[in-house]
Amino acid sequence: MASVTTAGPGTKTGQPPRAGRVRRRRNRAPAAFYWMVLPAFLLFFVFHTLPVLRGVFYSFTNYAGYGDWDFVGLRNYGNIFLDERIRHSYLFTFQFAIVSTLLVNVIALAIALGLNGRIMFRNTLRGIFFLPNVMAILVVGYVFNYLFSYSLPYLGQKLGSETLSTSVLANEKLAWLAVVVFAVWQATAFAIILYLAGLQTIPTELYEAAAIDGANPWRQFRSITFPMIASFFTINMVLSLKNFLNVFDHIIPLTDGGPGTATESISLVIYRGGFLGGEFAYQTANAVFFFLVIVAFSIFQLRILRRREVSA
Repeated sequence: MASVTTAGPGTKTGQPPRAGRVRRRRNRAPAAFYWMVLPAFLLFFVFHTLPVLRGVFYSFTNYAGYGDWDFVGLRNYGNIFLDERIRHSYLFTFQFAIVSTLLVNVIALAIALGLNGRIMFRNTLRGIFFLPNVMAILVVGYVFNYLFSYSLPYLGQKLGSETLSTSVLANEKLAWLAVVVFAVWQATAFAIILYLAGLQTIPTELYEAAAIDGANPWRQFRSITFPMIASFFTINMVLSLKNFLNVFDHIIPLTDGGPGTATESISLVIYRGGFLGGEFAYQTANAVFFFLVIVAFSIFQLRILRRREVSA
């Protein structure tokens, strides 16, 4: 009767598992990498993630920022939809963000196309157009406040325009346009840089071949330029909308939310109610809801624009 032998760890049949373990060890990152990431992870978790989780918890309470509190469930979230001031802030914020996002990308793309051409003082002009991005928003905001409050009305009086003869910052229907002008002026600089980076990646041979085929500049833009920078367009659109939805610094020096509450953004309402008005838990619930809205809009925007990239 033949005897049955089992393969030991040193036999050939035992080699494949050992080889698999060796390959797994080789693919595993050295411990030094984990030790380098750990401090940053701990700092982020302690100073960002924990406060966020704590804020989400307090949004289900009636906590005023101090003293005792009671659990109230979804009451704060329900009151958000009943608060006329909050509803108006959402309406203003989305109106402002959508208009500003479209204007920024149209203007920035047009300027980037010009700065990418063979023009004189190209590098100097690129530096000049980037200056708004490095200037302090609050400081420049007070300059724009002076322009809208004094310079523009003076010009309007000289031109005989009744609308421009008074400060647009005091007009409930026009004040938001002043915020749009200031925000677009400041945000266009960064968008120009991103579009310039995208334009630099397009091979010049494509334009030469298109010119030989008789394609005019507009045809070259539609068939070559825009499809080739579609990913940069997606990045600019998402970043612009996200930043404009969080508008705060532009409003403070210009209108401070006025006249009345005409230009109060969601961030401004959260700040005033949560930190100055004793509505800590209520405005925290507003902040959590606003965060979910921004995430939903960003995902929707990415899907639409990515689909446009594929089709292009």
